Amino acid sequence: MVKHIVMFKLKEANGKSEYDNAVEAKERFEAVLAGVPQLKAGELVINSKDASESNYTISLICDFETIDDLNAYQVHPVHKEFGAFIAQVKEKHARASTTSIERMISGQSQGCPFI
Repeated sequence: MVKHIVMFKLKEANGKSEYDNAVEAKERFEAVLAGVPQLKAGELVINSKDASESNYTISLICDFETIDDLNAYQVHPVHKEFGAFIAQVKEKHARASTTSIERMISGQSQGCPFI
């Protein structure tokens, strides 16, 4: 399993506030969920309006079976369309793609379940 996490700091753009652009991004991400078969699960969450303004505005949390599925997602036309919108409204971003390895010793997990 590969978990792909991307955080975006959005800005006022296209005549909309940072928050309004976040809401539009959330709506547009629904098309990504519906249109990219390699994306097994995904969610776009919006930072609380009451949180620090230095926080990132939105976070994408996506699950893929393999790194190849993640790579296919990156070049999928539906993802590219979503990315074109984000490019217009983002100030900066950070991302990570992680894999977890479950360690089972004698049928029981010991210690941290991933490395």
